[in-house]
Amino acid sequence: MFQKMSEKLHIPNKLPLFGTIGIIFCLVGLVSMILLPFGVNLFNYDIDFVGGTMMNVEMHQQLDKAALDGIADVVKGVTGEPVSSIQKSGEGDTQVIIKTKTLDTQTRDAVFAALVEKYSLSDGSAEGSTSDLLAVDNVDPVMSNDLRNAAITAAFVAILLMLVYITIRFDFRSGIAAVLALIHDVLVMLSAYVIFQIPLNMTFIAAILTILGYSINATIVVFDRIRENRKLLRKNSFDDIVNISVWQSMGRSVNTTLTTLFTILMVLILGVPSLQNFALPLVVGIVAGLYSSVFLSGSLWAKMYRKGKKV
Repeated sequence: MFQKMSEKLHIPNKLPLFGTIGIIFCLVGLVSMILLPFGVNLFNYDIDFVGGTMMNVEMHQQLDKAALDGIADVVKGVTGEPVSSIQKSGEGDTQVIIKTKTLDTQTRDAVFAALVEKYSLSDGSAEGSTSDLLAVDNVDPVMSNDLRNAAITAAFVAILLMLVYITIRFDFRSGIAAVLALIHDVLVMLSAYVIFQIPLNMTFIAAILTILGYSINATIVVFDRIRENRKLLRKNSFDDIVNISVWQSMGRSVNTTLTTLFTILMVLILGVPSLQNFALPLVVGIVAGLYSSVFLSGSLWAKMYRKGKKV
């Protein structure tokens, strides 16, 4: 099937089309990053970045996903905004930790009163009773500027080391092509964070680094096939070698992506909100990684190879 498709669609020749599509999906993330220094924030910063309110409540029942979703709905009904995160804790998973954007005392009391009414909790007003509100506190941001800068530095160093590795294993032009593909994937993920207003928290760093590793692996598989075919198909042009190599590795790329997506989709469908907020960007990033490794990386290498020969 891929053999027939390769005869109809010469991928390097379609770089302007595939590049334009990639830029369109990157556009929101790119604009969001450009606007940040000018004080315009399109991201949904979570409590990790801007601080907020944390409430720890004893629910007197073992909590599962459905129960957590119900509690989150109660909180949203009072505050008008979704919770930043919600997770079970304590022995027997009977306690819930709710994190929201900063709430004043009146709103916090209203949230707890709503929980007391719906779940028949104790507010401590009866003689001899204790409140099921175990703790409530306004927390400071844990993502300080130093930590954010360290995360950016880590991502930059990782990309730089990938560039050095690919340059040694293949050549410098292939390294530049791979880095451009990685930047595409990161910007597409940022676009997803903005469009879906996914809370931007500590898991954002893990998601970005995960996709960088996944995407570069998929790209190297394609580049390995190109290097092998350059020895076997010496009479073919480099563009043709890239096209043949991409289509030969297409089955592997698609199958690997699908098996990974099946797992992440289960987390997205069945996981608690905090896990769903981590899984959705991963799904977007994995699909973006497949697109860039198949339709962009090899074609960019071919384009730079042609320009290098003209110089």
